[in-house]
Amino acid sequence: MKPAPFRYHRARDVHGTTALLAELGDDAKIIAGGQSLVPMMNFRLARPSHLVDIGALRHLDHLGTTPDGALHIGALTTHHTVETAPEDVLGPGFAVLRRAMGWIGHLPIRTRGTVGGSLAHADATAEWCLLARTLGAELHATGPRGARRLPAADFFLGPYTSLLEPDELLTEIVFPRPAPHAALTEFAERKGDFALVSAVVDLDVEDGRVHGGRVGLGGVAPVPVRVPEAEAVLAGGGSFADCAAAAAAAADPPDGAGGSAAYRRQLVRTLVERAGAEAWATTGAREERSR
Repeated sequence: MKPAPFRYHRARDVHGTTALLAELGDDAKIIAGGQSLVPMMNFRLARPSHLVDIGALRHLDHLGTTPDGALHIGALTTHHTVETAPEDVLGPGFAVLRRAMGWIGHLPIRTRGTVGGSLAHADATAEWCLLARTLGAELHATGPRGARRLPAADFFLGPYTSLLEPDELLTEIVFPRPAPHAALTEFAERKGDFALVSAVVDLDVEDGRVHGGRVGLGGVAPVPVRVPEAEAVLAGGGSFADCAAAAAAAADPPDGAGGSAAYRRQLVRTLVERAGAEAWATTGAREERSR
């Protein structure tokens, strides 16, 4: 397959990019790594009249923590950069991001695909979308009207739809607090495929005990979701099995080619319990407790 005809534009700076997007209108698409957009164009599921290549905006390729403990990731940072980031860059507080990268496609995809591109694409099954939603990330965007800070809790509106305006550029993703006891796991029919269901569990641990946490799911709704019913179980001292059962009961996944709603709910139960156990393992405590 070949894409429909388009005009190619090479961006030189952020201001010029957003001005060009405003001029070209809805027929323009940004391309960075192209790991999502190009296949859609080849199958003619997407037919932009203009492509704006932001690959030259190298200042958007950065990764590091600030003195307040927040992690800042430039929109052009690749998945592989996060996957191979040294300990002094991510530190133990964000090791969950490094581990999660292994679930994204295959190595060639991770070396080209970008964090910002994945989030802007807003696929409810994407690992970055679920991580951002569950861990409370903030997405920074710039457009002709200035800069905006968009909480991940509000960013995703529906399948492949977000708060990002057509003339805005996603520039940076900020994870405001460390998540040292978090884990992501998922299930796909083949390694590298998009997940049927994915789960993130982020535990609040103090004095060797779980006092609460966050539970997020992908693949069960049009957007990645938090599951307050499962989080209430964690806050109340329940086991990971109880937490998983609450998540499965609360989930309302669709029937689809990958499996029935009942099958996906069973995956939710299995994956949440597994993610909880993996998150607990980061504490180094013995697993003799009821969790």
